[in-house]
Amino acid sequence: MDEQTLARIREQLSDHDHRLTPQRQAILQVLVEQGNPQHMSAEKIFMEAKKLHPELGLATVYRTLEIFEKLGIVYKLEYGDGQARFEFNDNVEEHYHHHLICLGCGKIQEFNDDLLEDMERAIAQQADFDITDHCLRFFGYCSECRKSRQGERTP
Repeated sequence: MDEQTLARIREQLSDHDHRLTPQRQAILQVLVEQGNPQHMSAEKIFMEAKKLHPELGLATVYRTLEIFEKLGIVYKLEYGDGQARFEFNDNVEEHYHHHLICLGCGKIQEFNDDLLEDMERAIAQQADFDITDHCLRFFGYCSECRKSRQGERTP
C-alpha cells in the first residue's frame, strides 16, 4: 500500500476521531492487496489479516469494516446470498464500476464503464437530487457456468 493512500486513510479516520491501529492497518492491507477484485467476506478478510496480526479478533474485523464503510474507505456489497463482501474504495473522486454476479458459481466480476451518465443527469435534474454515487448489479451466468449448463442440457 502506498504512503499516499495510507496518509489519506489515516486522515479520514482522524477526522472522525478514529486511529489507524495496527489491527486496522492489517485489515486495510488485506483489502488493498488481496480484496479487489475478489470482493472478500469479513471472514476471509479476518483469516488473511490474522496472518499479519495474530492477535486480531473477528469482532474487531466487523467493527473496523463498519467504520471503513461509514467513512467511504470500503464499499459493502450484498448480493442476496446472505454474505456481505467488501471492496476497497481506491478512487475517492469517482467510483464508476458495476458488478456481474454469477448465479452458478457466485463469482463477481467488475464492469468498469459508466453507461449511465446521461440517465444519472436526467434523474438528478428531474428529481432535484444531487447524486453522489450509484451501484448497478447484473445477475446471470459466467462463461464457465454457461458451458456447464449447456452441457447438462445436451442429451
